[in-house]
Amino acid sequence: MKTIGYLIQKEFKQIFRNKGMLPIIFILPIIQLLILSNAATYEVKDINFGYIDSDRSSSSRALIEKFSSSSYFNLLPPFSSFEEANSAMLEGKVNVILEIPNNFERALIKNKKTGLGLTVDAIDGAAAGVESVYVNQIVQGFNQSISLHAANGNSGNGSSGVITIIPSYWYNITLDYKTFMVPGILVLLVTMITLFLSGMNIVREKEVGTLEQINVTPIKKSQFIIGKLFPFWIIGLGLLTIGLVLAKIIFDIPILGSLGILYFYTAIYLLVILGIGLFISNFTDTQQQAMFIAWFFIVIFILMSGLFTPIESMPKWAQMITTFNPIRYFVEVVRMVMLKGAGFTDILPQLWKTLAYAILVNGLAVLSYKKVN
Repeated sequence: MKTIGYLIQKEFKQIFRNKGMLPIIFILPIIQLLILSNAATYEVKDINFGYIDSDRSSSSRALIEKFSSSSYFNLLPPFSSFEEANSAMLEGKVNVILEIPNNFERALIKNKKTGLGLTVDAIDGAAAGVESVYVNQIVQGFNQSISLHAANGNSGNGSSGVITIIPSYWYNITLDYKTFMVPGILVLLVTMITLFLSGMNIVREKEVGTLEQINVTPIKKSQFIIGKLFPFWIIGLGLLTIGLVLAKIIFDIPILGSLGILYFYTAIYLLVILGIGLFISNFTDTQQQAMFIAWFFIVIFILMSGLFTPIESMPKWAQMITTFNPIRYFVEVVRMVMLKGAGFTDILPQLWKTLAYAILVNGLAVLSYKKVN
């Protein structure tokens, strides 16, 4: 342990002596967070649609059929209670929940009007607004069909405003897209900085010739790797802290979940990123090579993480590829914990996958690292 401690001290001294690295660690993340959070936009395509049919009448079934035939929505099986639907939305399985009240059909016939409850996952405010418009369009079309039926029957003249919707936007009441984008940009910054720094660190030792000197010392391979990567693991957690503070102070982003859960997951996620950086550095000879290779993978990971483009809108083959994307799970966890207040059990699926990824990547990185003794 004493040897590892000396190596960690050496790494921190090298980091803070490098005047070119300090701005990358502390200045660029702040600038990127401020710019990207205000400039980035998001496009929605598919919507997971859930419903609670408390009436179970022909009218309620006809309304659900309207949503089923729409290309905007992916109709899910009905929920038996609002609590069940709420749990599904918390887990990210449903985007919109439509509540059809009891006596829905009776109110339509007797009172000529009724209401529906609409709950929208509004973490992404722009998408939530579009989803609400889609729902209203379908309901208005259903209203017109009722009106035509009433006009041709014995019920007198109908009205196009038979059904009214009372929407409820969850997790982002004001539909502010920054509430959706800032946690994602935070993931982007933590990932990019730690990957680039860890990927270039060992390569820098190759360039200046000190790696060969270290390889002939009694330092074990495990000690060298831990000493090399641990400082960047700490820096990654520090970047997360800076990002959370800026998100709260500047953008007033809510942090509803436990910070302990968020840091615990981030600590495991950083092992994945550091392992990828070490793996890249083992097969490159210059910092430029390491930077280009890291950038190649990071662009693919980011574009297929659900940060800018919803995964549900991607082709099926692309959705399969995203299951191997660690950034996807970090994006999901950060948004779930910060905006939904998700607990430990809610993030377990992402946690197990990330832990498996960390073991695999670091195992390959350690095996591929060559040392004389």
